[in-house]
Amino acid sequence: MGNSYAGQLKSAQFEEALHNSIEASLRCSSVVPRPIFSQLYLDPDQHPFSSADVKPKVEDLDKDLVHRYTQNGSLDFSNNLTVNEMEDDEDDEEMSDSNSPPIPYSQKPAPEGSCTTDGFCQAGKDLRLVSLCMEQIDIPAGFLLVGAKSPNLPEHILVCAVDKRFLPDDHGKNALLGFSGNCIGCGERGFRYFTEFSNHINLKLTTQPKKQKHLKYYLVRSSQGVLSKGPLICWKECRSRQSSATCHSMKPNSSVSSTVTPENGTTNGYKSGFIQTDAANGNSSHGGKSSASSSTPARPGNYSLSPRPSYASGDQATMFISGPPKKRHRGWYPGSPVPQPGLVVPVPTVRPLSRSESLLSAPVPQTPLTGILQPRPIPAGETVIVPENLLTNSGVRPVILIGYGTLPYFYGNVGDIVVSPLLVNCYKIPQLENKDLEHLGLTGSQLLSVENMILLTIQYLVRLGPDQIPLREEFEQIMLKAMQEFTLRERALQMGAQCAPVSPGQLPWLARLIASVSQDLVHVIVTQNSLAEGISETLRTLSEMRHYQRLPDYVVAICASKIRGNEFCVVVLGQHQSRALAESMLTTSEFLKEISYELITGKVSFLASHFKTTSLGDDLDKLLDKMQQRRGESVVTPFNGDLHECVSAQEAAAMIPTQNLDLDIETFQIYQPQLTVARKLLSQVCAIADSGSQSLDLGHFSKVDFIIIVPRSEVLVQQTLQRIRQSGVLVDLGLEENGTAYQRAEKYVVRLDNEIQTKFEVFMRRVKQNPYTLFVLVHDNSHVELTSVISGSLSHGEPSHGLADRVINCREVLEAFNLLVLQVSSFPYTLQTQQSRISSSNEVHWIQLDNMEDMSCEEKLYFGLNEYSKSLQWGITSPLLRCDETFEKMVNTLLERYPRLHSMVVRCYLLIQQYSEALMALTTMASLRDHSTPETLSIMDDLISSPGKTRSGRGHMLIIRVPSVQLAMLAKERLQEVRDKLGLQYRFEIILGNPASELSVATHFVARLKTWRGNEPEEWTPRTYQDLEGLPCIVILTGKDPLGETFPRSLKYCDLRLIDSSYLTRTALEQEVGLACCYVSKEVIRGPAVALDLSGKEQERATTSENDSDELLIDLERPQSNSSAVTGTSGSIMENGVSSSSAADRSQKLSLTPSFQSPANSMGLDEGVSAGTGGAGETLKQECDSLGPQMASSTTSKPSSSSSSSSGPRALSWPGQLPQGCRGLHAALPPIVILSKAAYSLLGSQRGGKPPASSSLLPHADVAWVSSLRPLLHKDMSSEEQSLYYRQWTSALTQASQGQETSKSPGVGKTGSYLQFLRILFRMLIRLLEVDVYDEGEINADHSECSGISQAEGEPWPDIESFSKMPFDVSVHDPKYSLMSLVYTEKLAGVKQEAIKDSKVEEPRKRGTVSMMLTKYAAYNTFHHCEQCHQYMDCTSASQMSDSTLHAFTFSSSMLGEEVQLYFIIPKSKESHFVFSKQGKHLESMRLPLVSDKNLNAVKSPIFTPSSGRHEHGLLNLFHAMEGISHLHLLVVKEYEMPLYRKYWPNHIMLVLPGMFNNAGVGAARFLIKELSYHNLELERNRLEELGVKRQCVWPFIVVMDDSCVLWNIHSVQDQTSQPMEAGVSRKNVSLKTTPKIIHYAILGIQKWSSKLTSQSLKAPFSRCHVHDFILLNIDLTQNVQYDFNRYFCEDVDFNLRTNSSGLLICRFNNFSLMKKHVQVGGQRDFIIKPKIMVSESLAPILPLQYVCAPDSEHTLLAAPAQFLLEKFLQHASYKLFPKAIHNFKSPVLAIDCYLNIGPEVAICYISSRPHSSNVNCEGVFFSGLLLYLCDSFVGADLLKKFKFLKGATLCVICQDRSSLRQTIVRLELEDEWQFRLRDEFQTANSSDDKPLYFLTGRHV
Repeated sequence: MGNSYAGQLKSAQFEEALHNSIEASLRCSSVVPRPIFSQLYLDPDQHPFSSADVKPKVEDLDKDLVHRYTQNGSLDFSNNLTVNEMEDDEDDEEMSDSNSPPIPYSQKPAPEGSCTTDGFCQAGKDLRLVSLCMEQIDIPAGFLLVGAKSPNLPEHILVCAVDKRFLPDDHGKNALLGFSGNCIGCGERGFRYFTEFSNHINLKLTTQPKKQKHLKYYLVRSSQGVLSKGPLICWKECRSRQSSATCHSMKPNSSVSSTVTPENGTTNGYKSGFIQTDAANGNSSHGGKSSASSSTPARPGNYSLSPRPSYASGDQATMFISGPPKKRHRGWYPGSPVPQPGLVVPVPTVRPLSRSESLLSAPVPQTPLTGILQPRPIPAGETVIVPENLLTNSGVRPVILIGYGTLPYFYGNVGDIVVSPLLVNCYKIPQLENKDLEHLGLTGSQLLSVENMILLTIQYLVRLGPDQIPLREEFEQIMLKAMQEFTLRERALQMGAQCAPVSPGQLPWLARLIASVSQDLVHVIVTQNSLAEGISETLRTLSEMRHYQRLPDYVVAICASKIRGNEFCVVVLGQHQSRALAESMLTTSEFLKEISYELITGKVSFLASHFKTTSLGDDLDKLLDKMQQRRGESVVTPFNGDLHECVSAQEAAAMIPTQNLDLDIETFQIYQPQLTVARKLLSQVCAIADSGSQSLDLGHFSKVDFIIIVPRSEVLVQQTLQRIRQSGVLVDLGLEENGTAYQRAEKYVVRLDNEIQTKFEVFMRRVKQNPYTLFVLVHDNSHVELTSVISGSLSHGEPSHGLADRVINCREVLEAFNLLVLQVSSFPYTLQTQQSRISSSNEVHWIQLDNMEDMSCEEKLYFGLNEYSKSLQWGITSPLLRCDETFEKMVNTLLERYPRLHSMVVRCYLLIQQYSEALMALTTMASLRDHSTPETLSIMDDLISSPGKTRSGRGHMLIIRVPSVQLAMLAKERLQEVRDKLGLQYRFEIILGNPASELSVATHFVARLKTWRGNEPEEWTPRTYQDLEGLPCIVILTGKDPLGETFPRSLKYCDLRLIDSSYLTRTALEQEVGLACCYVSKEVIRGPAVALDLSGKEQERATTSENDSDELLIDLERPQSNSSAVTGTSGSIMENGVSSSSAADRSQKLSLTPSFQSPANSMGLDEGVSAGTGGAGETLKQECDSLGPQMASSTTSKPSSSSSSSSGPRALSWPGQLPQGCRGLHAALPPIVILSKAAYSLLGSQRGGKPPASSSLLPHADVAWVSSLRPLLHKDMSSEEQSLYYRQWTSALTQASQGQETSKSPGVGKTGSYLQFLRILFRMLIRLLEVDVYDEGEINADHSECSGISQAEGEPWPDIESFSKMPFDVSVHDPKYSLMSLVYTEKLAGVKQEAIKDSKVEEPRKRGTVSMMLTKYAAYNTFHHCEQCHQYMDCTSASQMSDSTLHAFTFSSSMLGEEVQLYFIIPKSKESHFVFSKQGKHLESMRLPLVSDKNLNAVKSPIFTPSSGRHEHGLLNLFHAMEGISHLHLLVVKEYEMPLYRKYWPNHIMLVLPGMFNNAGVGAARFLIKELSYHNLELERNRLEELGVKRQCVWPFIVVMDDSCVLWNIHSVQDQTSQPMEAGVSRKNVSLKTTPKIIHYAILGIQKWSSKLTSQSLKAPFSRCHVHDFILLNIDLTQNVQYDFNRYFCEDVDFNLRTNSSGLLICRFNNFSLMKKHVQVGGQRDFIIKPKIMVSESLAPILPLQYVCAPDSEHTLLAAPAQFLLEKFLQHASYKLFPKAIHNFKSPVLAIDCYLNIGPEVAICYISSRPHSSNVNCEGVFFSGLLLYLCDSFVGADLLKKFKFLKGATLCVICQDRSSLRQTIVRLELEDEWQFRLRDEFQTANSSDDKPLYFLTGRHV
């Protein structure tokens, strides 16, 4: 058979294999290990056995057939293998232990006389699920029913009861070894072995019985109580085909099951890879524990470049973990928490989320995996034996970077190597679409050859140099560049000869040639047969290497195989590089677990003992004790004294500092950028509401409520509470009373911990119970918890996995119609992936002010990551961003000494020693000074000496960032011990900043803080970092991520030396540096920049940015429609040098009263925030920078130490705020940040204006790049563009990362912004419940006719007898006609002219409006939706749009002299109002009620509303105004507008005017309404007459109302005030119907509301005067009085005058009033008058006097209706046409049969020419002019001769055309008294096609 090695079996090797096998079996927690002999001797080339190869025993087959026969009643020879059986066979194959057929398993014979039938137990009881499914089965507590599969009964499941402790949990883990089960057939209990149990239930197995293989399903009861097959039991990570085919096989290759995930699965492309190491970094085996630690190699998938998804493409595979180790065996390596793997490292390209037990205390759900790799034989010579003690001997754990081709198998000491897929995806060229390729500048054909890839890799490694580590993103860009070069060259060469590629033969020497320049840092090994040779050679060299020999950093192993072509991989041997690569493969949670494991198991003891001595070799503890004794009881003076001055402890505790008044702690400010962002947010919400795609109806809500969800940080909760209290938002939103708001604030902030569920349920109950409240769920710092499935959570892996996701994305939240989700984050990258549920249009980004150099309007600027990077070029002696080189050298030396420890542990121990020694050096042992790094020394010096300089004792804060909680606690204890022994405990405080706990500060420091703050209550303690303002302290900040806490201005140093190569994602790095980002005064940024000479370009930018800022402000001043808002977030940096900052003097005016408009109405909105006390100045730490503004900025307000004197930001500060006193210069600069070398090289590398390298990193650990070919992110990208970039090129690793409703995704500026947003959202909702109505007093009240009130005051209805005796008041009182010609009355003649003249002379003014709350009886536009009226408004289904039918309706009109055809559009639901012919559904008439009808639940009169241009804004929803009772409402619309109105009002009846009226004015609509109604009245009278109803009994009234009538009010004489009427229109109609003898009135109306209208001013309940806007029209009486259908203006005044002169009664009810809404669009808007033929675009506006011209002249002809031009001309031409009439009201202009507005300076005397008409008495009046407009045959010469005219009076005769003009002059004998000249003839400036009107002027002689 031969073995897989060279043929002879060395005894040593045999012993080793045996030893490992035994050890593996002892440690193995699940699968039985492979037999050692088959492992060493069986021929690997044998084909894997497949189900077909195993011949079943004949009797089994017979039994099977019999069984099938009995089951089916007929023999079934179809394939006996059912799906389940095949699944089993595949399992068999996976579980079987070797490549040979399984050794038949000999079963104990069954006891004598027992039953052996399949499906029955040995006691003969049936166990099959079919027969037991209806039974009630009793099982003991703790047991579960499970289904077992018998190989002989493939269709059946056998029911067993098993103790659930021996079954796995959902994640395939934590099953105890062993078995405990009961037989549910015979009831026998206590089977302790599965073998025994399988015999009892007759499984008759041919292989070793294993519970994992034969217990298949959980059994569950359905709702009907039937027991049925449930989910698969999740053995070993759900090994089912359905969920994930995981490798349990020991055969090669089946251990790699891979998913083809988006290009690289896990966290960063480089974290994946099966790290099978003793410590994948540090020391525990983080490697996926191969499922059975057997020694057969598993085979990595092949890397192919072929387009098919190669198995290797997923970096995600399954977890190889089954549960915590149960017992500790001696064979384990002392340090490993996980069974040490045996000899094999399967090295899949996929990363089996490799984490060991120590890493996973919490179950980790796994993504389903797809393909299963078939086993393949192992060719000899493809194996690598890892030498023993490799790590110990060489001090290096080599990292093998998978390249191109197949990696060999690894045997032996595999714990000492790491396999990393870091660059593997760079070599797999992805399939991209052509447009993407073009965008990248590539052609589809041009891919790199393997040879080229090898050469590029070597060049890249050579270029890296000794300090850097390979970065995937960097190499991807190099590959992309190379491909682009090839494409260019290919295009250039298409004409000439093809260029020769690198041939495989040239490759070796070219490779060596490139490596030769690397100063021996890169070696190339070329082998012929396989990569294994090269790797073995490298590892052998490494293990034999002596310490003094120089190792290359990288060895590139190339296999130039003839058969397979070239393959290669890279072995990283560099001490620094290999460690950094191995550590960077772990996620944050993993390495934190690794660290805590190292600390718990005592691995660090060597390191700890190393640090027990000082750098000088003294014993540290003894030294400190000695110093303490020498000092005795006294301590160093707390402040205002030197370090050598000592006082007693009591004295120190009692020292009181001076009070410090320049702390502006009591201010909560909202700065300009916050206001702007809050408005952007609001307008986004409005946009969502307007779009209608989400059912968000803002008009529905009257209140705003909110909840804020924050990550688990006690300080962050307190900080948010403080902000809520100080901002006064709870009181502003009306949620809490002023007194209780302080206590109640806690209900609004929820921490994401295990209690969230209950609090959240309470919140969701509130959401459901208050449908009229709009709830806002603010998820602050949403990047932290959304996707913690992979990255674990806050303090190492508590089970908060996906908590936020469960909350934010639960179904209730997604379905709630009154809940808005606002995700706030400075690092929104997890929400910006291909899977994001938030549309990119729903992102609101922090505002960008382009360049901070010259922000003239902002006092303070945001100093973020970009600024830190740029500050390196300031050329100042102490840069703000530093790297402590000395420290790094020390670290490297230590790391070489302790290769098995994680570098963070080593760094932390060194840092503690550095700070301890610096303290000692500065106080007692000056000899230690040379052993502290200068950085550490200067920080400590500053920290402990600054309190001594002043009486106030204030000092600086230093943050030391230690992510691991255990290390942080250690650091705190050690530093505190050193501090106390040195007597500095009163000098500075040491605080552990642990997110999980509150701040704890010593009492004497709390007392000091209270003194500085002044008036704090007795029990006050600091709760947020901002409360520590001024306290000299070290904060050791721990936790996985900084969570957005705000730090005080006294923060001066930020020590990030522990943040190194484990932080290789953009979010991780940026949020660490974000700790220091803050606001600074402008001088800080300008000062140093001026010192360097600014280049010309920079200066240009500086000036442009000043303009930008102006534009921004102008923009704010412009009323923003639907105005908008801001979100914010905290704690991060990044993005765009957005210097968003405090509002400055100039913008301050704006910020206090920005104009704000809700969709229709403008209102001044005071954005001032109500005063509140408490709380540090929220200076909004906008984390916005790097790279153009990503969403960053966040409000973490570190009111950055800025030396602004009292002119500081004055934005909206509270009353009583003190001006900020000058703070010493020490506070002027932003905090100094000390970085590790790795972070410094990423953040500091800003050459040539490029963004810091960190910006090109993977954005977040929970997302993956979709493709290795993608464009670079450039520095000018705005945050919106970055968002789109990430949405295109990244994909989420866990579904959790998608969440969100329609909500805002990140915008940033944080707490202040989103509180402001809540406030203005509330104001806007209130605003939507308000309406602007006209509020103007009546005009012309002083010269109206006194209506002699002959009626008693209290009469409810007019008495027709006395009413008809009242004179008609012809004066117009409606204020909208204030600029119209007065109507002459005798009283007018006596009024003093001057008075009127003055009042009239004013220019067109803005009409007065006032804001009113809408009542529930208002009329609404389309923006209103509510449950009650949605049927009235909407179609119930989409199909109903077509359910309305179109009906033509024709009648003849005597006025028009022709047939008129109107169209009705009648929805199905409204057909009952019409009468149709029996056949053909022809529309016959509209039903009318009878006068005698008494139905109070219907409005009698049909309501007609003419509307134009207001399909959205017209108040056409009368449902509420009518109190929901039935009414007939017809919209009268122009033909061209019909589709729009139909779209918005699908349930309304439309009356469509003929096309000839498309340009007509409102007169035409009213004329046709009246004509149609009269025609319909006649039809109805005829129809009802046949049914025996008298003609006069048909109801003759219609209502004609404007589309802007909003509210109706009733005024009772008893009330002194007007109150909204409790019954809308219906009350009005009821009232008029009960009017006695109502049918004797021609028109009834009500008066216009104004605020001056009180019952005092209601002189009479009724008036006989003009009525407008809302009239009840008797069409029977007014049959012969017509509206003038030509008119655009004043058609109602004209109609009222005609009606009155015909002797008909017009009655206005004064106890009712109508409110009209100020609608800004549509209606009777003026035409834009344009020339008919446009000569040039930029024409001067055309003046009204140019609307007429001489006939046949060359005048510019206009495109407007003739009548419109005429009316407009007359309004402005009174000086020219009627000069004698100007301000001469005694001598009015005589107008016969018409009223036209000829300007407010002129009075018109209206005279009707009809016989028997009643006219004003004009005896003795001399008229100053005569106006004849289209006069008819009633006007004759005799009539005109009755009137007297002044000498020089003027005449104007208007006719349809020139001939009728001449005829009229002749017929009226005008030439007798009037003198005409040729040049006095005019026409309107229309072309002849548009039928101009002609008029002639003349003078009276």
